[in-house]
Order: sequence, then structure tokens, then C-alpha cells
Amino acid sequence: MNIHGLRFCVIGGGIGGLATALALQVRGAQVTVLEQAAELTEVGAGLQISANGMTVLRALGVAEGRPAFGQKSFGTVLCDYRKGRVISRVPSPAAGSTYYYHRADLLDLLHKAALRAGVELCPGSRVTEVRKHPGEAEIVLEGGERLRAECVIAADGGRSAIRPILNGLETPAFTHQVAWRATIPWNRPEHMPRAALTMGPGRHVVTYPLRDQSQMNIVAIEERSDWHEEGWRLEGDPVDLRARFADFGGEVGDILAQVQNVNIWALFLRPVAEKWQNGRLALLGDAAHPTLPFMAQGACLALEDAWCLARAFEAQPGVAQALAAYESARKARARKVVAAAGSNARNFHLRGPMRLAAQAALMALGPRLAQRYEWIYSYDPTA
Repeated sequence: MNIHGLRFCVIGGGIGGLATALALQVRGAQVTVLEQAAELTEVGAGLQISANGMTVLRALGVAEGRPAFGQKSFGTVLCDYRKGRVISRVPSPAAGSTYYYHRADLLDLLHKAALRAGVELCPGSRVTEVRKHPGEAEIVLEGGERLRAECVIAADGGRSAIRPILNGLETPAFTHQVAWRATIPWNRPEHMPRAALTMGPGRHVVTYPLRDQSQMNIVAIEERSDWHEEGWRLEGDPVDLRARFADFGGEVGDILAQVQNVNIWALFLRPVAEKWQNGRLALLGDAAHPTLPFMAQGACLALEDAWCLARAFEAQPGVAQALAAYESARKARARKVVAAAGSNARNFHLRGPMRLAAQAALMALGPRLAQRYEWIYSYDPTA
């Protein structure tokens, strides 16, 4: 299908939304991105882009050669919580290196690339409704303004306001897990920087460097039932964080001691959407397949979606056929990756004899552990 001049509206100016807009615009479409925030601000902290996501960034022209702002990873060390003892070292996947980005830096790269390509960005645009018509879709904005497009892509996150249009109201399930996130200044650069996964009973901490190792990113997960609020911007108490992870020693204990500002949010489980599209409107990224953070694949799946969606329009004769092909191509893989992330949550938080047995297995299998998930990292949506 020749999409030259075809009008698209993308709802959401995050990583998935901007990547989708760029992938469609460079193929000749006219793309408008509707972002409810008044401006693109430094939201979130670090994220990991493994080889399957990097292939898309390179294809989009925003990560050629040494990726700007990205910190190359040389693998992961698995540690015990008490003294930070290294249990095992996991090398980089055979498919290629993972890169650590500050979310704001990656958004900035995609934002600038989208503007250069001619994407129209409309901050402060809150969508309240999307209506399907025979030849187009109608978008209703807060305040009553109406827009028309041949196709609408909802990339508005895990708590998508658009997803209920296709799937009805859904009640998310609380996982009884709470996440803390923070960044701190860092001045201990390593020649071969790695992520560290430090595991304890009912808790784990992931740390990795950002911005040429001038910052350290921290994500700490604990099992608890007394906090139920979602939201990336909720402020937590660093004193409370340290108290809850007081028995974590070694380098991770030193890192937690330096936290001055921290955010906290409860983790809720939402299923992969049963219905992704209706012939004019389609879900993308977390709006279609929200995932727990235990495989670090949320952003990568959104990048895969973006490329596969744009490719579907090249291969199919019409909008409805392209959206149906996109859903068919993506649903099974999304379900499998989301399930893998869910199982990792249990593996990271083992207690008692099971934890000791798991550590023994990790010591033996660590160098080969990356092979277990090679099916995730080796997937190339641009091939």
C-alpha cells in the first residue's frame, strides 16, 4: 500500500508513539502526534534497549554507530543481597549488546528525528474519544476540538484511556509488588560496565550506569501489600527505602545510601489486550501489552511494534488489512515476552532452601543463562 499523504494520528508522545510516527512519516505519511503533557519533560530514569530494540533505532537512523547518549553494556552480574557477593556473571546476548539510556535522552533523540522528518507534534492535546467512520477515524479532544485521520494509533501507555474503546473496562490485578526508582551521581567508571541484579528474599535491586557512567540508575522491587498507588511521579521517602533494604550490603548498599530523591509506584498486572484494532484504530506498546519490568522489554516491544506496524502498511492493500496484519504479527510474541517477565518476578524473590538451590544453579549456568532468552534478543523486526 502506498501511504504517501495518508493521514495518521498517534496518541502519545512516548518512545513507542514517536518511533511509530517517525517510521510512518519517512514512508510518506502525514503524521500528527497528540501528547497530553504540555511539554516533553524528563520523566522516568534509566531503561535498557537490547538488540531487538536497537535494530529498530538503527533502522530509524537515531542510533547509528555508537548510539548517542547510550551506555553499552558488557553483561550482567548476579549478586547475593547480604554482602553483594557475586553469584554469577551473564555475558551480553549473542544477538548483540544492550544499551542503557536515560529515558529523557532517548525521547529527545526520537523527538528531534521526528521533527526533522516532518511529524507534527501537538503537546497539551488530551484525547477523550476516538470514533470509527467508514473511511476515516474521528478524534475528539478535551475542549471539543475534532480531528480526522485515516488511521489512529493509541500509544498512550499501560493505563491507556483509548484501550477501553476496543476492550471495554478492565480491572487490573495488584501484584503485591512495589517498585522504587532513583538516579544518583556516580564517579566510579568501569572499563566494561555491567548491570547488577542483587537478589534477596522477597526483594531485588537492579543498578546500571547512565550518561557515560556519570549517573547510576536504581530500580528496587519489594513484595508488600500496603501501597496501591500507580504513577511514575509519586514521591517516596529515601529513608523508608533504605530501611526496607537495610540488609542489602556491598556496593548496592553504598548506592542506596546515596539516594536523595526517589519515586515509588505499585505494580499492577494487565493482560495483553484481546482486541488490538478495529480497522481504523490500533493499540501499540504498553497500551496493547503492558508488561512487568522483569525482562526490561517494555520499550523494546514498543519499538518492535512501531516498525512492524509501518511495515504492515507497506505489505497490505488497505488500512484495515494492515492493522489486522499488524495485530496478527505481534500478539503471540507480546504474550510470550510478557509471560517471561512475569515468571522472572518469582525467580528473583526466592526464599529459604529454594533460594540457595537457585544460587547453586546460577553459579553453574550463569555463562549460558543469556541463551535462555536469546529468542527475545535475536528477534529482528527489520529483517
